[in-house]
Amino acid sequence: MSAYYYLVSQLPNISNLGEKSSLPVTEDSFKEICGRFLSEKEMAVITNLSLIPPRSEESTGSAFLDTWYEKERNLRLALAQIRSQKMKKELVTLPGSCTADIQQIARTAVGMDSPLSAEQFLYDWRIKLLDEIKPIDEFSVDAVYAYGIRLMLVARWRKFDLEKGVESYHKIYDSILGV
Repeated sequence: MSAYYYLVSQLPNISNLGEKSSLPVTEDSFKEICGRFLSEKEMAVITNLSLIPPRSEESTGSAFLDTWYEKERNLRLALAQIRSQKMKKELVTLPGSCTADIQQIARTAVGMDSPLSAEQFLYDWRIKLLDEIKPIDEFSVDAVYAYGIRLMLVARWRKFDLEKGVESYHKIYDSILGV
């Protein structure tokens, strides 16, 4: 318990950052700080943290991470099913744990006109989900895992740049047309 307290106390707040401000900690420095306080087993989980859930439902040893990965996996499968349906391809089978609200989130995202708007919508949903399922005990290993997931989500979102996206789109489109 005390090791988690000292670890969490050293992690800077990333929940209320402005769009243009830089992250106060990188993923590498987060892992380095964790390495000072966590056991080898806990560090193995930190090292394997990912925004992409494992394909199979395997226990991570963390109730928080298992819930996060299950919901993220279900969202990705729902998105895949809707996209394959639109393309008249073989449908992806959704697991029984994929709830109606997750399917609705996927339908809403796929129905958006702008891919960037869809990404913003999904980012907001994921952050909200993190806030809903994060552990009550802020000084637990699950709280550290939740911090790591949030850090990766925020870092990923900051990589989106409208101007670069439009430029890339035009470059690809022009190359297709042979211009």
